[in-house]
Amino acid sequence: MVARHDLTTDPGLQEQLLQARRGTAFFARKLNELSDAELDGDSLLPGWSRRHVVAHIGYNARAIARLVEWASTGVETPMYPSVSVRDEEINFGATLSPIALRNLFDHSAVHLSVEWRDLPEDAWHHTVRTIQGREVPASETVWMRTREVWVHAVDLDNGASFGDIPASVLERLLRDITGSWATRGADAGLLVRVTGTNLTFGDPDAAVVVAGPLAGVVQWATGRGTDGVTAGAGPVPAAPKWI
Repeated sequence: MVARHDLTTDPGLQEQLLQARRGTAFFARKLNELSDAELDGDSLLPGWSRRHVVAHIGYNARAIARLVEWASTGVETPMYPSVSVRDEEINFGATLSPIALRNLFDHSAVHLSVEWRDLPEDAWHHTVRTIQGREVPASETVWMRTREVWVHAVDLDNGASFGDIPASVLERLLRDITGSWATRGADAGLLVRVTGTNLTFGDPDAAVVVAGPLAGVVQWATGRGTDGVTAGAGPVPAAPKWI
């Protein structure tokens, strides 16, 4: 008999799963608010229509589910054969009929949630590999999905904003982004400060200090706008590339 609830009893992981599922529900709501004709409209991502965003989120769920299956069975099942295959898949998905595109999102999201639900407690520690080649525990798949659904819900350009994303998700995302900058040395001369908090990232002796509320700073850091963000008396610089 299959489980009717998550097999994991780890409270931290249970909270992360809840945040991922809430993000999926939020994306679903913004998607359902769009008419079929509106799916043809532009997203916030250059060169991508809303169709591309929906296709990406659908196929991303399938790809992450393959990693969960890998952790469960021990049989290596990569996310994608290659980045080019992933891109081709998204471009194909963007050509699907509206009902097929919506079904892709719905069915893949349910499948991933079930794979997480049925993953045994000890298997969450099994190592899998991301499309970027990183070796991570299966538990990392929850965060991988969480950031995708929340951020790309905004990319649908249908009224969602970074202010709708939970603060805990925003903070972890900002730590990820600034951490990737630091690894590459891309944050030299740049300090990022979240106003009203003790959160600062980057070069403490920086000539450029980008500051603003958490939602605004993350929006800027992901390259999606500068609402509420300042850089002293000068213009707000473009954020370094993060992925």
